[in-house]
Amino acid sequence: MSLLATSFCGITLRNPVMAASGTFAYGVEFEKLVDLNSLGGLVVKGLSREPIEGNEPPRVVETAAGMMNSIGLQNIGVRAFVAEKLPALAQLSTAVFANIFGYQTEDYVEVVRVLEDHPGLAGYELNVSCPNTRHGGIQFSSDPALLAEVVSAVKRVARRPVMVKLSPNVAAIEPLACAAESAGADALSLVNTFIALAIDPHTRRSRIGAGFGGLSGPAIKPIALRLVCQAARAVKIPVTGLGGIATGKDAAEFLIAGATAVQVGTATFWDPQSPLRIAHELGDFLRREKIPQVSEIVGTLNL
Repeated sequence: MSLLATSFCGITLRNPVMAASGTFAYGVEFEKLVDLNSLGGLVVKGLSREPIEGNEPPRVVETAAGMMNSIGLQNIGVRAFVAEKLPALAQLSTAVFANIFGYQTEDYVEVVRVLEDHPGLAGYELNVSCPNTRHGGIQFSSDPALLAEVVSAVKRVARRPVMVKLSPNVAAIEPLACAAESAGADALSLVNTFIALAIDPHTRRSRIGAGFGGLSGPAIKPIALRLVCQAARAVKIPVTGLGGIATGKDAAEFLIAGATAVQVGTATFWDPQSPLRIAHELGDFLRREKIPQVSEIVGTLNL
């Protein structure tokens, strides 16, 4: 087994560095910029039952040590995805995960049902940070009972591993992590973006068309590390860590905090090849530290 190879939900990854959802399109758009088969894995942008046009611009704004976005989950819909994108993804040797979302439990279930009929995916990532319109706008990610409901429903129809992407916009992460695990989740991923606001002082308006947006990038890394650590210590299932990872040492810190794998998002905006670079830097770090296998540093934080 190579220095960086690892196992995640029974899936062998050539390295523990994946491209995160929402920052790497559907993967195939990057094939001229990145050797997709050298990635540890990739998570496609969120998929819904029907196409969504997304929010009004501006959708992205640079902030100190990061960026904010409010894309509005624009996507082509699951049926167009399986017809137009998945055939090319199915040719890759890299593990591909489909990020899916919905506004009620039935939406998640229907998207998974469609995907289950097609080859080419290693598993699913449930984005549970969407308003549940049947419960007065409560987000699945902030209510353990609603979270368990959607995870259980998806697990009844999914034959592939199900990873649940948790929101950091909660009072405590452990109850949500445990609820997902108890409902049958095979893994967790965290964190999603932090709700934030950027203001143009001249116009006295938000710099984001939708008002509030999601903060990501190096600015959130210390908080993301804390949440990954807390979640990993609360559950027995594997955790994927993300939030401000830009270097191999950043990735190592998330692994030490308890993550089995990591995802790179915002860094790909200025360096599309950053997941490959970060994996290379992680390998260099392990060699300098004389660590023979990446799995040996997972969860080794002395706290």
